[in-house]
Amino acid sequence: MLDGVTLDQLRTFIAAVDEGSFSAAGRKLRRAQSVVSQTLANLEAQLGVKLFDRSARYPRVTDVGRGLLLDARSVADNVDGFKARARALREGLEPELAVAMDVMYPMEALTRAATHSRRTYPHTPLRLDVEALGAVMRPVLDRKCSVGVIGSLPIIPDELHTEHLLDIKFVTVVSPSHTLAGRRGVVPLATIAKQVQLVLTDRSVLTEGRDFGVLSPLTWRLADLGAKHAFLRAGLGWGHMPLHMVQADLDAGRLVRIRVEGLPRDIVMPMRAVFRKDAPPGPAGRTFMAMLKP
Repeated sequence: MLDGVTLDQLRTFIAAVDEGSFSAAGRKLRRAQSVVSQTLANLEAQLGVKLFDRSARYPRVTDVGRGLLLDARSVADNVDGFKARARALREGLEPELAVAMDVMYPMEALTRAATHSRRTYPHTPLRLDVEALGAVMRPVLDRKCSVGVIGSLPIIPDELHTEHLLDIKFVTVVSPSHTLAGRRGVVPLATIAKQVQLVLTDRSVLTEGRDFGVLSPLTWRLADLGAKHAFLRAGLGWGHMPLHMVQADLDAGRLVRIRVEGLPRDIVMPMRAVFRKDAPPGPAGRTFMAMLKP
């Protein structure tokens, strides 16, 4: 009976768990609730186990079902990858390499990868979108970009596969004319909360209502990292910045590093490449990702 288990049954099982009900799973899969219910009943009969407890108003996944869920996801993901790789082999090299890049990523590393891509795949044009937070991930989820490079958004949707690229060091800085520049030692949170924090933001709904690294209730939100950098140098607030972007300012005295209570001396942000599990990048995309690593 186990040989009769189908991919469609596993996808229906996953949808029912993720959506919380058979009716919601039916809407996602564009099927009638009765079809979903019958498909899952057949799957349970073939497996010889109960995947859902149907005694309440809404079916609840059983402990056995929860234990099999990870395997079901793995099978579905592997099949998606198998089909995508076959499609890439059939179609050959990507006609265009579209990449969404986190604004935090070191430009030197990005330039190196782009230069190598042009030399290795001269007939595959590169389209690069530089964004922040959820705006990096959104075009990958929407299939407008095949690869995304993220760092400033720690929450990764299940549809995406991730690969670590490198770690970026961050520092907290102010202008030498700022009130906090004269503080010695670690600045208490009570003090930092009374000063304007310059925060990077974006227009994506993926980050709507969420803050990352925000310690002050007084915030100015900027969608451009260059503007944040300029505002910091102008003494309009304090904020976190990638060390590679402000090292020259620190050396020249245009910015001053401060320590904040509760934050480690060395703040590190992992940068990761992401792509859809059902649409992995082709040869040009894989090579580009490899060149982004140190």
